[in-house]
Amino acid sequence: MNIPALRALKNGFPGSRLTLAVDPYVKELAQRLSFVDEVITWENRRHSFLEVLKFSAQIKKKKFGLSVAFNPSKEFNIASFLAGISLKVGYDRKFGFLLNRRLKDEKYLGQRHEVEYNLELARLAGVETEDSSISLSIENTDSDDAIDFNKAGTLIALHPWTSDPVKQWPQENFNNLAVRLLTDKGIAVAIIGGRQEYPKSLEFCRNLKVYNLVGKTTLVQLAALLKRCSLLISGDSGPMHLAASVGTPVVALFRNDIPGKSPKRWGPWGSGHTVIEKNNLNQITVEEVFNKAKERLKSL
Repeated sequence: MNIPALRALKNGFPGSRLTLAVDPYVKELAQRLSFVDEVITWENRRHSFLEVLKFSAQIKKKKFGLSVAFNPSKEFNIASFLAGISLKVGYDRKFGFLLNRRLKDEKYLGQRHEVEYNLELARLAGVETEDSSISLSIENTDSDDAIDFNKAGTLIALHPWTSDPVKQWPQENFNNLAVRLLTDKGIAVAIIGGRQEYPKSLEFCRNLKVYNLVGKTTLVQLAALLKRCSLLISGDSGPMHLAASVGTPVVALFRNDIPGKSPKRWGPWGSGHTVIEKNNLNQITVEEVFNKAKERLKSL
């Protein structure tokens, strides 16, 4: 969801070089952005002051003229300040006083989409854009050979888990949904997720004739897999946004009683997606999701 803002920064400063500092887990994915010149790693964890100093020295050598902190961090704000970067943009929190262009962080109110919040920071840096699209350079050859797409028929991906329990549609419902989908002739189901969910996936997939790809793909391979799927059904999650970035329609399940976690801020970006939202996720039925999925497939 940073893609439109990052592209705006690159295009807004002709002749510039754009470097991303990202967690190692997403480095390979970040390298698929054609307008990015370099990707360096900065782990998303707490760092010692010595590590901050080393990182600061690393970026100081590159003589950056502008830094934009999309994810507020005391450590990054300190590092960019010590690196002597002349224009430092970010949110007015987590040592925001070290920045010289600051934006009040009101994202918790959920009044805009995360893409739009990120574009606000780009505007604060001095650039405007009308292109808010998200896309990744992913090829079918980037996927592994876990699925024979010629035999799979209509492939639907399910992502039954979220990192936040508040956003979790009951796993029993996802399981029943998988059973319901598999009774429909011509539909195949792939279950996706991170390595940490692999043990849960074994129980989830027991007695189900599905492709269990949980913990078996890199992010680039997952993006390629999602690109070749007809549909993804998921709660609020990273794979939901990954699917949107490769043009795969999403049926997304959201609760809408918490502004900062609502689909208005976190829903799949772009057109062609379906959001089912209720005050309580337990109010979303398996049949309702199944019917929305079928409607979406008919419109493709």
